[in-house]
Amino acid sequence: MKLAARLSSRLPQFTLPAIFGRVGQRLPQLPPTLALTTALNLALGRWLPREPLSPLLGKRFAIRVKDAGMSLRFAYNERGFHPSFDATAADLTISAKARDLLALMTHEEDADSLFFNRRLTTEGDTDLGLLVKNTLDAVELPDLLSSLPGLRRFLA
Repeated sequence: MKLAARLSSRLPQFTLPAIFGRVGQRLPQLPPTLALTTALNLALGRWLPREPLSPLLGKRFAIRVKDAGMSLRFAYNERGFHPSFDATAADLTISAKARDLLALMTHEEDADSLFFNRRLTTEGDTDLGLLVKNTLDAVELPDLLSSLPGLRRFLA
């Protein structure tokens, strides 16, 4: 059985309590954004091929974790992903609850299902959103987890 299937079969339905959202809105967004951009940069060339990402150059993104009160803003350039904290609007914003984003990352649910069930929303450049969706669909999470044994033991 694939590791992603084992992990996703154990992902319970949940929504973070409202207090998380209220507190999360007041916390600095830099630490989780740095964690995200670092993970994305580590994946570049390994699991995320650079060539299909060329249309992302110069684009700004935001991932909103609605029930956590988080808004992770970042951009992509020739050197990779980096946090973005200016007032410029994101070219693409993806919003969902924490559980739905985890389900998307573990391939328990696909972006189309989440989108059509109104559990995932996108705002901005729809072509860019489609490119991001297709790129994420091509990433094989079992390969990622098998190369990170400490993470695999923690999640298993």
